Amino acid sequence: MSERLHTRGSRSRTETNEEESESTDETLSCPECGGHVINDEEHGETVCSDCGLVVEADSVDRGPEWRAFDSREKDEKSRVGAPTTNTMHDKGLSTNIDWRDKDAYGRSLGARQRQKMQRLRKWNERFRTRDSKERNLKQALGEIDRMASAQGLPDNVRETASVIYRRALDEDLLPGRSIEGVSTSCVYAAARMAGVPRSLDEIADVSRVEKAEIARTYRYVVRELKLEVKPADPEQYVPRFASDLELSEESEMRAKSLLRNAKEKGVHSGKSPVGLAAAAVYAAALLTNEKTTQAAVSEVADISEVTIRNRYHELLEAEDGLVA
Repeated sequence: MSERLHTRGSRSRTETNEEESESTDETLSCPECGGHVINDEEHGETVCSDCGLVVEADSVDRGPEWRAFDSREKDEKSRVGAPTTNTMHDKGLSTNIDWRDKDAYGRSLGARQRQKMQRLRKWNERFRTRDSKERNLKQALGEIDRMASAQGLPDNVRETASVIYRRALDEDLLPGRSIEGVSTSCVYAAARMAGVPRSLDEIADVSRVEKAEIARTYRYVVRELKLEVKPADPEQYVPRFASDLELSEESEMRAKSLLRNAKEKGVHSGKSPVGLAAAAVYAAALLTNEKTTQAAVSEVADISEVTIRNRYHELLEAEDGLVA
């Protein structure tokens, strides 16, 4: 009896292994041509090596986000938990206590437990911000995160803006200036350095300080910290404007062509890059027979229609070779 059971168990295990190997073979073969499938870890895709079909995209990389080239470097970088970040005043090394009074299963806490958690939150906040410098930094980084989110800026811009603010704080550039003003100028500088610039008007729309103060503080921070911020290129604004106006890729390329020609002729000198980009987008839409209005472009670019008309004529004249 025991031998029969053992034999039956071994058969079931064999059948299970065969099924697993069959399923593995199925996943490793291309559903289109039956060819061999390989994992492209760099792009997060599973691709057929014969016909090029992308079988699976956006796969999750469960490995570390860092690279190591020897065992010593691997030991130094190895850690448990999330990576440190400059966007948090304590670099993400402290504990966060959730504001919801619920346990791990989603059940509400009792009255005594709620009081206990409230006391823990209070003391946790006191330990996280021990002095005025840390409270200043926490408030500023919160402002940077809020403004970057409102402008749709990527994470690398937030990191850069946070590093700039930390440098300004370490070098005592804040006395006599508001936290909001310095943090806004850091966001403005970081966006330009990352190649995703925003105009002063756009930054001022989400800031709590006036445009004049932002410009003044920005010049001061760039000068004192010796930041290498290149002048904004009008072409960098074109994709965003074209996307907001729902224009085709042809119009976008035509607008960039107009701007490149204007730079060759020297028409862009002394002009606002935002105004030039808006005028180029409007001109390109007309040249490619796409419907848009000066009012629509003005609203998207946050610039007056008069500026668009003036720059529009200058771009077309440069295109026709009327400007030397």
